[in-house]
Amino acid sequence: MQFKIDTREKFTVITPNEENLNDILTAEIFQTAISYLKKDIKNIVLNLKNVLTVDEAGADELAKIQQIFYENNVSFVICEIQSSAEKKFEEMELLELMNITPTESEAWDIVQMEEIERELMDDDNPLFNNHHEGEERT
Repeated sequence: MQFKIDTREKFTVITPNEENLNDILTAEIFQTAISYLKKDIKNIVLNLKNVLTVDEAGADELAKIQQIFYENNVSFVICEIQSSAEKKFEEMELLELMNITPTESEAWDIVQMEEIERELMDDDNPLFNNHHEGEERT
């Protein structure tokens, strides 16, 4: 297997074992990550500690994965990205669009904060409903 999978309480960590994150490896990560949208534990942390280079297709694919996850109200956080790999995201102007943290621990924190935020922003939450059912708004 080209990556390691570690499932936790609120998220799954995917850690590629390869030094080059190319289109083939990213396609495998894509298929694996997307499959988690149908599971109980949907949030993904992608740990890139072993990755030294990212090709353009790989970087673009990771941005697409993140977008799909956020469209589905699920977290996708990248952590421990090496500076050599980070440069590709920066060159492609994707760095600002990505949810990237320096450590896996900080990625966990982001997932937990986003989970809380989603719970609070849920339409069923009375704290954020501005009106009561049956009440007319003026």
